[in-house]
Amino acid sequence: MNLGFIIPNYPNERRVALLPEHIENFKENIFIERGFGNNLDISDVEYEKKGCKILSRKEIFDNCEAIFNLKLMQPQDYDFIREGQMIIGWTHPTGSGRGFMENQANVKKLVIVDLDNIYPTIYYDNNKYSIDFIPKNFIRRNSVIAGYASVFQALMAYGKMPDVNTKVAVLSPGNVSQGAYSFISKLGADVRLFYRKTMNEFISEINDYDIIINGIEVDNSDKHIINKKDLERVKKGALIIDAAADAGNAIEGSRYTSIDNPLYKEDRIYFYIVNNAPSLFYRNSSFEISRSFSKHVYSRNLEDFYNVLKRGR
Repeated sequence: MNLGFIIPNYPNERRVALLPEHIENFKENIFIERGFGNNLDISDVEYEKKGCKILSRKEIFDNCEAIFNLKLMQPQDYDFIREGQMIIGWTHPTGSGRGFMENQANVKKLVIVDLDNIYPTIYYDNNKYSIDFIPKNFIRRNSVIAGYASVFQALMAYGKMPDVNTKVAVLSPGNVSQGAYSFISKLGADVRLFYRKTMNEFISEINDYDIIINGIEVDNSDKHIINKKDLERVKKGALIIDAAADAGNAIEGSRYTSIDNPLYKEDRIYFYIVNNAPSLFYRNSSFEISRSFSKHVYSRNLEDFYNVLKRGR
């Protein structure tokens, strides 16, 4: 079968999800969009030497059963998508990808392979199926980079270098929070980690913090980590960084920002919620993605993903 890689056209996305050095013993035919590696100065010839075929974007959609697109498919590609195609990458079907699921995936009976770090899942025909052969935390390093990058850019946009008088709350001990904590703790801030079991304590003293960093992603918007009543008690001029990029869910009423426009201010509070922050460090992130995805995703038969559907139906 044919697996095609297209250049992601998600805003400000610069990562290259497959490097030639990681192409070893892949089971499917690999097709690469012309210029795929340009952001890392990788020529098409380097992919051809690894046995890949170089095609135009439209030719990849026309010739491949499965399309790998690192980030959410954008409307300019909708006309290229064929009924029944498999789309592999970070689609975020229950988050930023809801519109794509409604307008394309469900209408065209697409097989969506969403490579969530903790719960890799296939979505098809309004049902979802867990992918048991991809381990949890298989792309952990990219999540750590997300935490680091989010805090880095948010502080730059906010215009403040934390010091010993800056009180910071970091929510959750997960991968994203580890990256966030690793970075901000080096700046000398007064940092405290909160866990789910101590979240009530955090909420009770939420007005004490100058910077709040969230690393928790929630499934349902009715289970907010911080709700609107909590936000009313947040210190004036405080910065909230949702490093988990779970807009509207983790923090009630919050909305996505972008690398180009990373902050917005609402009701006295500044918010940062960029859902592709690792692209700020695209060289580091590209290597981690390519290495891990090659091992757990690209090297498998596409039939393995279809078998997940067959077993679950």
